[in-house]
Amino acid sequence: MLPPAAGSERILVGPELSDDAAVVRLPTTDGSEGPRLVLTTDTIAPLVDEPEAFGAIAAANAMSDVWAMGGQPLWALNLVFFPNDQLPLSILRRIMVGARDKCAEAKVSIVGGHTVRNGDLKFGLAVTGMIDPGQRRALANTRALPGQVLVLSKALGTGVIGTAIKKQAASPAQIAAATASMTRLNDVAAALACKHGATACTDVTGFGLLGHLRNILRGSRLRAQIDLHRLPILPGALELLAAGHYPGGSKANLEHVEGSLLRRYSSNDADAAARTRLAADAQTSGGLLVSLRVEEAERMLEELRSSGHPAAIIGELLPAKPAQIGQVELRSGR
Repeated sequence: MLPPAAGSERILVGPELSDDAAVVRLPTTDGSEGPRLVLTTDTIAPLVDEPEAFGAIAAANAMSDVWAMGGQPLWALNLVFFPNDQLPLSILRRIMVGARDKCAEAKVSIVGGHTVRNGDLKFGLAVTGMIDPGQRRALANTRALPGQVLVLSKALGTGVIGTAIKKQAASPAQIAAATASMTRLNDVAAALACKHGATACTDVTGFGLLGHLRNILRGSRLRAQIDLHRLPILPGALELLAAGHYPGGSKANLEHVEGSLLRRYSSNDADAAARTRLAADAQTSGGLLVSLRVEEAERMLEELRSSGHPAAIIGELLPAKPAQIGQVELRSGR
């Protein structure tokens, strides 16, 4: 076990419960409470062939962690791992232009960065943001409440479609839909979550919906019930999954959470089984998973859909006995 970090009294949210980002309070000279900063970093490998789109996806993915904590991203640093012996530097420039333009959309300034020669291309950002002084608390994993429902703001399936893209098996329409989803910022969803009184939030990325949900359940000592047929799914994801395009990371995710799952559907329900696999699919720049009261969730859902989000209320949070903490009951809804 590592010792506490220096200045730990100013760490409001640390790494202990797998939150999306750290939240720290700046010290002041007069002893008053300083502003709350949100700190995060993320890098990804390419999922699409177009360099500008890859840069935009990587930027949206990295900034999302700040929105997931209820903060506003402000500044970013590029993190570049580039095989300059395999690719021309013009490709890197295009990636960085895509990231710059996506950050500009979010009113975030890229103020520098670091580049490493590397055999595999990866790109991302280190992002600093701030929580509005009027907001009482960060949307941490520890603050979900029994009786709340869960809103998911984006569709699932980017891992499956990304794998199909690598194998040249995805159609242009499927690639376009996945790219549009991954480049959509989570700023609107985060603002609506705060507006409607959300208490906990996470962005659905590498651990999949089920993995990130389990972080909230463990942090808040709850269990959950999920209706699989309410899950928003990207066009073509189920068909590509049936054709065998399921990434290794998604398989590992499902194996990791398997002991926490209660499958309340028939063993011959192939559709429910496929949707369970998509619920574990490793996402890139996925949506926000938000916990809030059902009345506010319905209002939030209406506003999300009116802004073009394929959002849905996918389940509810339930009180848990000690042995039930982290359990997810999956229902087919049919």
